[in-house]
Formats: sequence, structure tokens, C-alpha cells
Amino acid sequence: MNKTERQLAILLELQRRKVLKGEELAEKLETSVRTIYRDIQALSESGVPIIGAPGHGYSLIEGYFLPPISFTVEEAVSLLLGAEFIEQRFDNQYSQSAQSSRGKIEVILPDPIRHETDRIRSGIRFRLQSEDPELGEREKSNIKTIRIAMMEGKKIHFKYTKRISESENSRETIRTAAPLGLVLVQGGWLLVAQCDLRGEHRHFKISRMSDVSTMIESFELPRDFNLHTYRPADDRHVTIRTVFKPEVADKVDESKIYFMEHAELLLSGYYVDFRVRYAEELLHWILSWGSNVKVLEPESFRSRVKKEVESMLKNY
Repeated sequence: MNKTERQLAILLELQRRKVLKGEELAEKLETSVRTIYRDIQALSESGVPIIGAPGHGYSLIEGYFLPPISFTVEEAVSLLLGAEFIEQRFDNQYSQSAQSSRGKIEVILPDPIRHETDRIRSGIRFRLQSEDPELGEREKSNIKTIRIAMMEGKKIHFKYTKRISESENSRETIRTAAPLGLVLVQGGWLLVAQCDLRGEHRHFKISRMSDVSTMIESFELPRDFNLHTYRPADDRHVTIRTVFKPEVADKVDESKIYFMEHAELLLSGYYVDFRVRYAEELLHWILSWGSNVKVLEPESFRSRVKKEVESMLKNY
């Protein structure tokens, strides 16, 4: 790293971290503390508003902004693809902001970089839009309401449609919850929230939420909650053992179903174990494989699958 690159790196680190000691900068940039002191002095003499002193830490005066000097092709592609992703999967406000950002990035790129970036992007395509336009728009609308509620620290009220009815024999419930975070899982958005009804952290598929509204009631984010380190408790205590015909083993793997726990390919078949909260979660997925799969245990689930097949036969 030459002198110019090092001084630019110092500015970027100060802009990102706010306050840094000379020793921290030296370790980050793999140079001596004395060299950092000389670079800080040179930057200050050139007009960069750095405040601080050796031993106490350095920072940039609030309001100082360092515009990007240049992008490599790889950096530009990464930023533009990220903007395209935001355009497709977030609500309209962020979608429009991403589109505007993409335009600004493209304008400042030198012609050679822009042409090479366009060439690479032409070979990459996102297909992230919902196949159901109405469902896609509802999901985006829900995300916007949830996102704003999170920013304002307000609880939300919504109707939730479960995929499978539980003991109350109803698929729809009315929920009030504190929205803690949004997570994209296997192409679908998930809300992590503190549910008032259950009194614990719950996960809600955004696509199954409707009539989402922001409440007056406020909430505080738990001090011990961090979305990036959060791991939900594993409450899947039901094991289902199956055997697939060997010729569909690769297709079973490609399905990437979350419940798969263990798989072993033998001459007699592809043996797969699943762990679920309740067997009904896996019923329709198992049925979709037709005669290519056989449930080995538990016996209760074997009987449930048989009953469903017999019911299907009555339609023919």
C-alpha cells in the first residue's frame, strides 16, 4: 500500500468508525504508529478536518463527507447488483431510492469501467419478483409498514394465516407483536417478533400477513437481542423417516427443504429423516412425490398419508 492509498484508507476508516487511535489505525493498515502520525499530519495540512491527538484518538469533524474516489469493476458490479436486488424485494420507497442510487453510481463511473460493468451485469439476472403480482405488492406493502414501525418503536397489529390449522381448528389468528427484525430466508421474507398472544419470540411469513397496521403502543428492543446473532430455539421434536427411490435422490436434495435432518443413499433407496414440529407440516410435500416415496415411521403419519391418498382417489 503506497502513501496515497494509505491516507485514503485512513479517511475511510475514520469515516466508518468515527474515533480511532493511532495504534488501531497502524494495526489495521499494517504499518507503524509513527507512519500513521505522519499521514494524519499530512492530511490535516492538506485541509482535511481531523481532530484529536496521539494517544487520545482521531476523528473527522462532524459533517465532513469523503465522496468515493473510484470503483473497481468488481466493486461497481457489487453495488449495482445490490441496488437491483433492493429494487425488486423492498417496498416502493426503498425501491425508488435504490434506483436513484444506481443511476448516480453509473454516472460517476469512467467510461471503461462502466462498459465493463455493463458487460458483466448483462450475464447476471435476478428473478426475485413474486409469480403472483398481487401477493408481491401486498408483501412489499407489509414490509413498508413493518419497517416504519420498527424505526418508530411501535407495535403492529395484523391478521395471520397459518399454513396448517392447530388445536383450535382455525388457520387465521389476530396478532399484536413488537417487530424486532426482517430476515430473507430461501427467497421469502420472515418477521421476527415478540408476540403478545404467545408471550415469546415468533416468526411470521410476510406473505401470510394481512391488514397490517401500526399501533400507538410502543416497545423497546430487548437489550440482549441482536438480529445478526439471533438463533431461534429448535422446537422440532417429531422425527419422520422415509425412503425415496434412488433415481429421485438428486431432486430431493435440490428441494432444499428445511426439515431434512439426515440422508443416506443405499442400493435399496434414498433414506431421509426429517424433524418437524408436527407431522402435518410435511404432509403435502411428501404427497407431491407420489409413488417415489414411502413413509417408514411413525405409524401415525403413515396412516395419515394413506388416509389422504384414499381421499384423493375418491375424486377420480
